[in-house]
Amino acid sequence: MDGADDFLGRGWAFPITSGADGEVTLVAAAEDVRQAILLILQTEPGERVMRPDFGCGLRGQLFEPVSVRTLSALRRLVEDGLTAWEPRIDLQEVSVEADPDDPARVLIDIAYRIRSTNAAYNLVYPFYLQEARQ
Repeated sequence: MDGADDFLGRGWAFPITSGADGEVTLVAAAEDVRQAILLILQTEPGERVMRPDFGCGLRGQLFEPVSVRTLSALRRLVEDGLTAWEPRIDLQEVSVEADPDDPARVLIDIAYRIRSTNAAYNLVYPFYLQEARQ
């Protein structure tokens, strides 16, 4: 890492794995930021003892109907969580839409810019509101 990437940091890969040498796998720069965003989205406030307010709280919306109200609530939770917990990015846009291929799933589309490099990225996070049906 050098220059602008130094600010982005290096951390353990998620999920935690070990490499061929037995050492914990590390990620750096933009991939570290992407994985940090996923951790925020997947963590429920109260799960972490030392940071009880960390996370987005998406699971609190489980089993809610796919409605304008639910989609709006999910968007707000993502915006608030990422703004609070990921200082390396600027959110450009968060949109939440029902997945046309699966009525139990919504797609959370996050457009963000990494501040130190000014590079733009997009992450689509599938979130299941209900059990999948076959």
